[in-house]
Amino acid sequence: MDATPGTRQWRVPARLPAVKAAGGVALVALGLLLADGDAVRLVLAVLAAAVLLGWAARDVLAPVRLAADPEGLTVVSGFAGRRRLPWAQVEAIGVDRRTRLGLSSAVLEIDAGETLHLFGRYDLDADPVEVAEELEAVRPAR
Repeated sequence: MDATPGTRQWRVPARLPAVKAAGGVALVALGLLLADGDAVRLVLAVLAAAVLLGWAARDVLAPVRLAADPEGLTVVSGFAGRRRLPWAQVEAIGVDRRTRLGLSSAVLEIDAGETLHLFGRYDLDADPVEVAEELEAVRPAR
């Protein structure tokens, strides 16, 4: 996605696809090492590795998860597609904060009526609270 003047983008951290791909390779290596003649173990390791590699591929194909400009938002949709949301379609922008087992997390929620778009820290490479504040600053007055 090309950045135009006035556009702010949030993307997956550059190192994340490499970490996922390395995890996939490590799973195959472990499967080969620990299969001990059992084809089921190897197949399960390869399937798990394929999922990780597919997830890494998505990060490479669609690294920009969210973009905002004065006309609206562009969000990732499906595996690697994009969807344009004019500001008039955006009903609410919020952050869902949760604490569980001593760990806290925050998820950016963009409510566009019939669709809800969720973004975590690793989707945005930024704190969802800060992103929500920036989006409200870019959003035209209603």
